[in-house]
Amino acid sequence: GEGVRVGARCCRRWRAGARCGSCSVYSRSPLSVRVMAEGGVPDLESQKNEIGNLLKTALKKGDSWFLIDSRWFKQWKKYVGFDSWDTYNVGERGMFPGPIDNSGLFTAVESQALKEHLIDELDYVLVPTEAWNKLVNWYACVVGQEPIVRKVVEHGMFVKHCKVEVYLLELKLCENNNMENVVTRHFSKADTIDTIEKEMRKLFNISVGKETRLWNRYMTNTYEQLNKPDSTVQDAGLYQGQVLVIEQKNDDGTWPRQTSQAKMSGYGSSYNSSYNYRESHSPSQAGLCGLSNLGNTCFMNSALQCLSNTGPLTDYFLQGKYEEELNRENPLGMRGEIAEAYADLIKQMWSGRSSYVAPRIFKTQVGCFAPQFSGYQQQDSQELLAFLLDGLHEDLNRVKKKPYLELKDANGREDEVVAKEAWENHRLRNNSIIVDIFHGLFKSTLVCPECSKISVTFDPFCYLTLPLPMKKDRTMEIFLVRADSSRPTQYRIVVPKMGAISDLCTALFQISGVAAEKMVVADVYNHRFHKTYRQDEALNHIMDRDDIFVYEVPSVREEDSDSSKWINLPVYFREKRMRSSNTPAGTILFGQPLLVSIPRDNVTVDSLYELVLARISRYVKLCKEMYESHNSGNQSTDNGLSSAINGINDEAEEEMDLQNVAGDNEENNSEPENSQSDGSAADENDKMENGPTKRTTKGNKQNCKKKLFSFSVVNAYGTSDFSSITEDGAFLKLNSHSTVAIDWDPEIKKMYYDDQEAEAYEKHESMSQPQKKRSSVALRECIDLFTTMETLGEHDLWYCPTCKKHQQATKKFDLWSLPKILVVHLKRFSYNRYWRDKLDTLVEFPIRDLNMSEFVYNPKAGPCIYDLVAVTNHYGGMGGGHYTAYAKNKIDGQWYYFDDSSVSGASEDQIVTKAAYVLFYQRRDPNSHYNSSSASSSPSAEENGESRKNEEDKMDTN
Repeated sequence: GEGVRVGARCCRRWRAGARCGSCSVYSRSPLSVRVMAEGGVPDLESQKNEIGNLLKTALKKGDSWFLIDSRWFKQWKKYVGFDSWDTYNVGERGMFPGPIDNSGLFTAVESQALKEHLIDELDYVLVPTEAWNKLVNWYACVVGQEPIVRKVVEHGMFVKHCKVEVYLLELKLCENNNMENVVTRHFSKADTIDTIEKEMRKLFNISVGKETRLWNRYMTNTYEQLNKPDSTVQDAGLYQGQVLVIEQKNDDGTWPRQTSQAKMSGYGSSYNSSYNYRESHSPSQAGLCGLSNLGNTCFMNSALQCLSNTGPLTDYFLQGKYEEELNRENPLGMRGEIAEAYADLIKQMWSGRSSYVAPRIFKTQVGCFAPQFSGYQQQDSQELLAFLLDGLHEDLNRVKKKPYLELKDANGREDEVVAKEAWENHRLRNNSIIVDIFHGLFKSTLVCPECSKISVTFDPFCYLTLPLPMKKDRTMEIFLVRADSSRPTQYRIVVPKMGAISDLCTALFQISGVAAEKMVVADVYNHRFHKTYRQDEALNHIMDRDDIFVYEVPSVREEDSDSSKWINLPVYFREKRMRSSNTPAGTILFGQPLLVSIPRDNVTVDSLYELVLARISRYVKLCKEMYESHNSGNQSTDNGLSSAINGINDEAEEEMDLQNVAGDNEENNSEPENSQSDGSAADENDKMENGPTKRTTKGNKQNCKKKLFSFSVVNAYGTSDFSSITEDGAFLKLNSHSTVAIDWDPEIKKMYYDDQEAEAYEKHESMSQPQKKRSSVALRECIDLFTTMETLGEHDLWYCPTCKKHQQATKKFDLWSLPKILVVHLKRFSYNRYWRDKLDTLVEFPIRDLNMSEFVYNPKAGPCIYDLVAVTNHYGGMGGGHYTAYAKNKIDGQWYYFDDSSVSGASEDQIVTKAAYVLFYQRRDPNSHYNSSSASSSPSAEENGESRKNEEDKMDTN
């Protein structure tokens, strides 16, 4: 098992395409995978086609899919030429991905628990079972890693939607008579209550004949019986970290926890009893009611609090007027169920009896119609708000049968005529309290750059999404590794946000003095080079979480040329793991990799060893003092490399009996633990690459000292050995695609390798300089930016009816009419395939007297003065964070802060922060009872019946 020769089978247990269970060596070299099809291993083109077709498999409830680290999968795609635009290195030995390695997805390799907030396609890819089995058969898995398998679950009550449940739900289980003993278990959202109860009976050793029942404990002294065993976890509204209590029936037939002690609600009961709530000890003011966090539902709570404090809408529901307008037949609606659930929740919040309520039924209803909100992961508050407004509109649409209307272009007609026509057409199909209160009208102008055709349309809107002025620069922290043995230095540089790698190098040159053409930029991940960037690659490929190292080399441009005398050789550090009773032989990567410049020709093992040793002399204790006094400029070897101490001195030889010259003893040539590919089973082509171009040198004759480490030629990930490098006097044939690993014996590493110094680095003064704070912007600047003319992107072309082709036209938005309640969404989140970011710029917005008149294009529009009534806040970064809300109570006119179940007073000077995300403004209308300090009935709500018809047909010119 241990002694494997190059090109040989690992042991008698070997079979084609299998991994040896004795020595953990995968029995196929990467080169043979490329060129042979026997033994069940297809060629690369077949691999690409087979996996490509399987990735198109549709999701089906109950099927199993597997997670694969996207970094490994991208490496595999490069190796097989999966993408037509990335076939440069197809089949290259250095591109061989080695065994499937998911370590980057785990918080800790030992526990193999998934990191939080992993994103599909960015952090991992999902493959169906058949694709997984094929990839494992071809490449194997890292030893000790369990596959990450997940089930496909179905969401939605009416519109079914399948998705892979990447994150299982963590539930805390305990017994009623011993709630201190909490056991954590994970369940799928598709699991039933009965499944959970059976698991709990087994966990707590409850006898078969004993009758039990389950309780949901979601607040102190607040319980709900889970009395529908066939309901799923999702249907029951269970959330992350939910505490479930199992209760055993007493011998006398009674239950320890009587039903009267709990507010029985049940997720299938009628709406008038569907909300658990906590009674206040003293009557609370209407509207000052918190919402319990059901597990990452703060995004929903903040949006609901803002809508709750929107006076016209809340009065409409409190007065029961919604009941007359429920539209249960609307195919675009939710059978009136969203409106009913929202109305029931609003009545609870404004009853004055509850200090907080748990909106469980409302969330369940939302999840039935919008599967994206059915789970318990953090979502976008604005997206929930958009869904809710649209759902309420369709559930309350007064139009029972929508007429077919043909959209017309302006064709030179007056704006006023076209706008009136557009609004009337909109109201013929959409007529609800939401349209009355929240809808306004845009003017959209498109101009063809070729024929100058002008297209004008008027479109309704429910909220304004305003862009924030973007910073043009980006701050990055990188490490510079110089060509000598000095410590790396950390720098903070400012680069163009949409710049290239060359801009990074130029910025680093200005403060480091290292020429930009002598820099290689790499992403270091898990002790290896994940990606080496070209000078023309975009900086938005680099994320903030990436560890970027810049290496000084003789010249990047020269190295790229075949005529160059130098090669930039990646060097990985690996520690050998000896076989024990429970640990297979292999190697494990450690430390930070190096990029060492070596001559393209006439390199021997001795000269390579000397050069590498010189680079690491700072943290190799034995050689440290000798290298400090050694003049690295003196050349004494016949191939032009620095001649330095090349091994362990005579006094240390006795301590190093374990270490043998690489290649002298096959028993020490162990396979990497995190590779199982055939590290040693290379064919004759591998021998030729590092082939024996024999030459006897003085160095060979004098090389009687044992070395600190041995060399192996490996793949780009360091997980698969191609061959070991033997000391036979041959010149090594390495090229620009080669990667070398230096393998350390654990005892030798412990004695001579200084881990602390190896990880040490210096901080440049740029790291201590205060970063420029982002200046604030005024809300009007965001509005100006929104109404600025722009050119459409290459992937967002407009079809010109005159030119009869798609054109990159100019586009301009103008505001024609504004609604009674103006919802302003500040576009803080920006993302694309490579880049995710949140803009935390402080937007200065007025609490009162927001004058929108100057932005309204309609010359006949009346005054548009608005006062703020609510704000949704988002704290934190992408993929997580926390939502809260500020809102002005319509009864006492005071501001309050809503943080889930907590409600506290607030002052106006607290409201404007860089966390503000969605703003709710209410227009001062001289013809309406509603203004900043009044909360009478809504004129829109009063328009019920024939007397309202004439008003509806008119467009709100404001």
